[in-house]
Amino acid sequence: METYADWLRARGDDELRALLSARPELLAPVPADLTALAARAATPAAVSRALDRLDRFTLAVLEALLVLPAPAGPDALAAALDAAPEQVEGALATLRRFGLAWGNDAPATAPGVRQSLPHPAGLGPPAREVFAGYPAERLTDLVTDLDGEAPRGFADSGRLLARLTELLGDPAALVEDAGPEARAALDQLAWGPPVGRVADARRPVRLATATTPIERLLARGLLVAEDDRTVTLPREVALHLRGGRLFRDVPAEPPTLASAAAPRREDVVVRAAAGEAAGAVRLIEELLERWGLEPPPVLRSGGLAVRDLRAAATLLDVPEWKAALLVEVAYAAGLLTRSGDLDGEWLPTPAYDLWLMRDTAGRWTELARGWLKSDRAAGLAGDRDDRDRLINALSEAMVRSSAPSTRRAALDVLAGAGRGVVVGEDALLARLAWLRPRHGGPARDRLVGWTLREAAALGLTGFGELAPFGRDLLAGDDPEPALEKYLPEPVDEILVQADLTAVAPGPLVTELARELALAADVESTGGATVYRFTPESIRRALDAGRTAADVTDLLTRHSATPLPQPLVYLIDDVGRRHGHLRVGALSSYVRTDAPATLDEILADRRAAPLRLHRLAPTVLASGVQRADLLDGLRAMGLAPVAEAPGGGVIVTRPDAQRADPPPTAEIVRLRPDDRTDASMISAAVRALRAGDEASLHGAEHARQAPSGDPPRSPAMATVERLRGAVERGGRVWIGYLDQQGQASSRIVEPVRVEGGFLTGYDATRAAVHRFALHRITGVSELDDAP
Repeated sequence: METYADWLRARGDDELRALLSARPELLAPVPADLTALAARAATPAAVSRALDRLDRFTLAVLEALLVLPAPAGPDALAAALDAAPEQVEGALATLRRFGLAWGNDAPATAPGVRQSLPHPAGLGPPAREVFAGYPAERLTDLVTDLDGEAPRGFADSGRLLARLTELLGDPAALVEDAGPEARAALDQLAWGPPVGRVADARRPVRLATATTPIERLLARGLLVAEDDRTVTLPREVALHLRGGRLFRDVPAEPPTLASAAAPRREDVVVRAAAGEAAGAVRLIEELLERWGLEPPPVLRSGGLAVRDLRAAATLLDVPEWKAALLVEVAYAAGLLTRSGDLDGEWLPTPAYDLWLMRDTAGRWTELARGWLKSDRAAGLAGDRDDRDRLINALSEAMVRSSAPSTRRAALDVLAGAGRGVVVGEDALLARLAWLRPRHGGPARDRLVGWTLREAAALGLTGFGELAPFGRDLLAGDDPEPALEKYLPEPVDEILVQADLTAVAPGPLVTELARELALAADVESTGGATVYRFTPESIRRALDAGRTAADVTDLLTRHSATPLPQPLVYLIDDVGRRHGHLRVGALSSYVRTDAPATLDEILADRRAAPLRLHRLAPTVLASGVQRADLLDGLRAMGLAPVAEAPGGGVIVTRPDAQRADPPPTAEIVRLRPDDRTDASMISAAVRALRAGDEASLHGAEHARQAPSGDPPRSPAMATVERLRGAVERGGRVWIGYLDQQGQASSRIVEPVRVEGGFLTGYDATRAAVHRFALHRITGVSELDDAP
């Protein structure tokens, strides 16, 4: 009899490639041969993952195969599902492609499927199977009560089970005799799950002694006691209650996606999405700039404190949920991490400085890819977990393994909706319930709602419709060209006004934005950003090492109009007073060229906590630290600066800090499409075929490397030749050193060269291997094609 492994072995290479493309987890690592592939495909974990990818109709066809008497052909399946035969044929083709059904004329379920679907179509086991655990005495009592007389002759368990199955084949009279209350209990189990909980389920019950509805059902065999607390509804009884139907309603086609709102013009959608994308980039830059100077601490339990999240929301002028999203996206993109394990802080990473060097479209692309791949659900911030503990942003409690797949599935539905269709949340949930029925539930629904909200906030959608560059992102293409056309060019001009404000008519170039953030405070954001100059903001720039002339020259260069006199006077006034006092450490001291100023300080009662005493007409000494002395004098309305021992000015503004990600931190750096590519799958199919040959005929089929010493070549030439072989699909001869330094010859068909490794099909070992590039001694090209 043909086995499942034999059926796989008889498949063509294209069919095997389709199987491995649909179930790429079967390649980790590549099985030794097709028998091993069949065994791995039948494991519970592998079958469960494959079932999770089936739509509602295809899953129903598979469940019907488990329920209907074998062999169940397409016509029987179509009749059971009330569907057209061609629709059933399409579902069977999908099941064969996934390796969940096999055989041609009479399809059968693959090994492991029945164990992964214990209650197909919501039905329990047949009566003969579910009553098999009953002792012969109990079966005899049941048959006696139902027949009205004891079984004649010797009645073994087999005969009793057969008779009981026959009696339950048409249970209409038994159900009616049990009474309406018992019928109501059966109706609760009729459409599944067929299992209920009952106290003392195995108590002996006869028709004459049954008093409660459950006892009347147990006495008639309409419920079966699995153990002391569990009862099961036999399949024959459930089908009678359903009127012979396997499913209530299983549409062969997914629900339609009617537009939930009036469609907008495409340019309006794209511009709205691009505006949100640019805004998200600006907000993350603003947040990380601030955290580089004033990093928030890491909670002892991990994560970001609620007060720090609220402070970030206030800084960015956004709701707290959006602040949590921006923080999580920065973390997912590798721009933010924690410094150290104990008493750490949340700091930008060195990758943030590289990110700043890219244009806005490039920055957004990194953020969007990080969000799309992240297994963290930003919407959980502020919720409570199962133990009623607060879930903080950036904590481990934010991780949800289903987040990336749910996010991707929701966006794929939006992408497939077509131009001009605005998919509402209810319609999206209905479509996903049909596409992935095993992933339903309140948790999935919440993730879908968050996905729609976050996609709009990050600029993937505009007015509920997926933007073209969002489609490019999902397809694995480069979204930057489509996005860049709709982003405003960074400007290097501002409009300085007489009311001590400056208006930036668009996103500023990075250097101007940083300098302006030092010298002015952001007053409002939107299409244009309004900055306000104050004495404190000008002093902040001077504290950072700028001079009054530097600030004036910066504004003069970048102002579209002449600087108004009030601003010039403000800068000159603060600059004239700034640095007039100099603070050192004796613990600390105050020095000035104007003795009268020191007289005023000593006469001020607010100076008492500073513990000042005069050393000279122009010098005061203090017993407090220099930083405290600076703060105290500034609180008195003065503008001192810190002085170095040599008399120079010390820049007291803290430098921006950075933190390297710890080795355990997961920063996603994947290709746009990280799914197993066609070249790897083709190499795996060759390895599986070769493994089959080896198991049948021994290892002599493996190709022998050419005689002689292994090839040698320079390191750069080795990499270039390997990349060339990947591009043309060639076969090469390489020398390879093992961990003991022993050289060997290999014939390899390179598939991929990246990350310091060569991945390819090793013809001398008949397997797919990864070779460390630094262990390859050289490469020599072979004339024959693979």
